[in-house]
Amino acid sequence: MLPGSIQITGEALSGGEIKDICDSLKENSVRLLSVRACQLSDRDFGRVCGGVAQCHALAQLNLNLGVVSNICRVKQLAEALTTNRSVQTLFLHGSPLTDAGLTCLNPALSTHPSLVSLDLGDCMLGDEGLQLICGMLPPDGAKSGLKELTLSANPAVTSKGWARLAIAVAHSSQLRVLNLDYNPLGDKIAGMLAVAVASSRTLEVLDLEGTGLTNQSAQIFLDMVENYPTCLRMLILAENNISTELQQQISDLLSEGEEEEEKEGEALGGAGSREREREREKTIWVAQNNSSSHMVLVTSGLGDSLLAETEM
Repeated sequence: MLPGSIQITGEALSGGEIKDICDSLKENSVRLLSVRACQLSDRDFGRVCGGVAQCHALAQLNLNLGVVSNICRVKQLAEALTTNRSVQTLFLHGSPLTDAGLTCLNPALSTHPSLVSLDLGDCMLGDEGLQLICGMLPPDGAKSGLKELTLSANPAVTSKGWARLAIAVAHSSQLRVLNLDYNPLGDKIAGMLAVAVASSRTLEVLDLEGTGLTNQSAQIFLDMVENYPTCLRMLILAENNISTELQQQISDLLSEGEEEEEKEGEALGGAGSREREREREKTIWVAQNNSSSHMVLVTSGLGDSLLAETEM
């Protein structure tokens, strides 16, 4: 039997339910575990972490919306991830980690052999936390790093922190999806990000929704996609003071670039396209479903797939 999923939202979990979750984890019968916005005691949280540590099948772990609510739980999660070798996607959106919590969690995250997608949106991070995250985006030729990173709604980060991230993104050999929506970035930081996007050989999706941008930023991105080769396929600029015309021009140019790449792949006999598709089958992709949710597709490479929708 293929591993399944456990998805619970907004519930106060009983001891019996926690036992069932832990038993399933220990039996390696869970590929996705989501207990977002759930209430459970510190002791029960520790039991779940013990199950995560032992599970070899778990690919996606969703602890969004306050489940990791104190430093004790951060330490328990860090211990679990130090032992676990299978988790590919970790959602901690809406957890009050702060820089201190991320400092505690960082060794487990940065050395995890399978982790490729991380959501630290609305985690009360600052510049120190951003510096730690930059270490998860190693430069070309270094160890593998994150392919998807979400840092939505962390307003305490200053321009210095975002500048460091832009440099890391420019040199990252892995990152494909970067979500920075609902941070007060402004045009200055957007300009830095445009340079990072132009330098990156992997970044395909950049979400800048609601980040305080104007037509000035949009014009820079338009010039970039119009005059320079880029891997970028999607740039999200909704809820900014940017004209619809500029947004549409950028979208059209990105679409044209994708069509040309597909034609080139076909002209080469499709070998390049097939290779890219095989690579994507091993990756967890985040695609925007709407402004308030993410859809995550996890594929194992063995033919089994698991589809989960996680509201933010």
